[in-house]
Amino acid sequence: MTSIPENEALHETATNSRRVALIVAIAFFMQLLDSTIISTSLPQMGASFGVPAVAMSIGITVYMLTMAVFVPLSGWLADRFGARNIFLAAIALFTLASLACGFSGNLTEFVVARAVQGLGSALMTPVGRILVLRNASKSELLNATALITWPALFAPVVGPVLGGFITTYLSWHWNFFINIPLGAIGLVLVARFIPGDREADPKPLDWPGFFLTSLGLACLLYGLERIAHPEDGALPTVGLIAAGIVVGCLAVRHLRRAPHPLLDLSSFKVQTFAISTLAAGTIFRVAINATPFLLPLLFQVGFGLSPVDAGMMILAYFLGNLGMKTVTTPTLRRFGFRSVMVVNGIIASVSIMACAAISPQTPQPLVMALMLIAGLSRSMQFTALNTLAFADIAAAQRSSAATLSSMLQQVAMLFGVAVAAAILNLSQIARDRPALDLVDFRAAFLLIGIIGLVASFRFLVLPRGAGAEVSGHVAGN
Repeated sequence: MTSIPENEALHETATNSRRVALIVAIAFFMQLLDSTIISTSLPQMGASFGVPAVAMSIGITVYMLTMAVFVPLSGWLADRFGARNIFLAAIALFTLASLACGFSGNLTEFVVARAVQGLGSALMTPVGRILVLRNASKSELLNATALITWPALFAPVVGPVLGGFITTYLSWHWNFFINIPLGAIGLVLVARFIPGDREADPKPLDWPGFFLTSLGLACLLYGLERIAHPEDGALPTVGLIAAGIVVGCLAVRHLRRAPHPLLDLSSFKVQTFAISTLAAGTIFRVAINATPFLLPLLFQVGFGLSPVDAGMMILAYFLGNLGMKTVTTPTLRRFGFRSVMVVNGIIASVSIMACAAISPQTPQPLVMALMLIAGLSRSMQFTALNTLAFADIAAAQRSSAATLSSMLQQVAMLFGVAVAAAILNLSQIARDRPALDLVDFRAAFLLIGIIGLVASFRFLVLPRGAGAEVSGHVAGN
C-alpha cells in the first residue's frame, strides 16, 4: 500500500526537477541570445552613436571581460546567499541592463550597461546549473541537462538571423528590449516555483583566489578573442594569453594550498568530470563552437549567398539540433555514455570535415542533409558532455564544479572561434591573396574536424559503465 505514496513522491520530484530545468533554460536562452543577436546590428548601432562600426566591438569585449571577472565568484555567492536568491538577482540585473542598453544614447552609456549585463550573465550560468543539480535526482539529471543545453545549441544559430531581422524591420534597440518580457517571465517563475536553499556553514571569501582566478581568466579570454582580429597586432595577443596561463597556474597553486579555496579543485579527481570538462570535453567543444562561426561565413563569403539564403541553409543545422532532443535520452540509456560519445563524436567530426567538400555547385538537398546530420550529432554530443560532467559529482562539490565547468566552457567557446579564425587567416596568408576563398574554408573545416576526431577517441579511456546511474545504461547490454 505504501508504493502509491512513494510513486507519487517520485513523480512530484521528477516534475519539480523538469520545472526547475525549464525555468533555468528560459534564463539561459535570454542570456545566450543576447550574446549573439547584436553581432549583425553593430554597424547600425555605430551610426546611431556617431562612431565607426569597429568601435562597437568594445561592447562585446567589456561584456566578456566582466563575465570572466565574476564567474569564479558565483559558486561562493550561491553558497553564501542561496542559489535561488543569486539567480533572481542575476536575472534582474541582466534584464535591467538590457533595458539600459536599448535606451543608451551614446557609446559610454552602452559600455556601462553591457558591463552590468556581463555581471548578470556571469552569475546566471553557473548558479543556474547549481539549481538544476540540487533539484534533480541522478535518474532525472539527463532529462534536466537536456533541457538546459538547448539554449547553448540554438542561440548561436538563431541569434544572428533574428538580430538581422529585428535590425532591418524594427531597430537595433529591440535586440535588447526583447529581453524584457523574457526576464520578467523568468523572475516570476523563479520566485514562484524554485525553492530557496543555502549552505548551513558558508566558507569565508578567498580574496587571493578570487583575484588570481579572475585575472587569469580575463587575460586568457581577452587574448583568445583577439586572435580573431589579427589586424590589432600579434604581440599584445600573445602577451595576454601568456599572462593568462601564468596567472592561471598561480591561481591553481593557491587553490590547492588555501584552507578555504574559492574553488574546490577536487572535482577534477572525478574521472567523468575531468574527461568531459577539462580533457577531451574541452577539445571537442572547440570543434562544436567553431562550426557555428564558420558556417555563416562559408555560405556568405565562400558561396556568395545573401544573409537570408545563408540563414535558410543554417536553418537545417538548427532543426538537427532540435530533432535530436527526443532520442538523446533513450540512446544514452541503450548504449551508455562511452559508446555514444565515441561513435557520435566520430560522426559529428566527419560531418564537420564533410563541409570542406561542398561548394556552390553541390545540390542543395545534399547540403541541407549534411547540415541536418551535423546538427543532430552536435546536439547529442553537447548533451552527453554536459550530463556526464556532473554524473559522479558529490553534493559538496556541486557549486565549485558548476563554476569550473562554466569557466572552461567560456574558454572552449572563444578558443573554438579563435582557432577557426586563425586557420582562415593563415590559409589566406599562405596563398598570398587579399580575400578569403573557398579553399580557406576547406582547410578550416578539415582541421577543426580532425580536432574533434582526436577528442572522440579520447573518450575510450572511460569505463563502459561511466555515468550509468544517470543514463540508466546497464553495462554489457
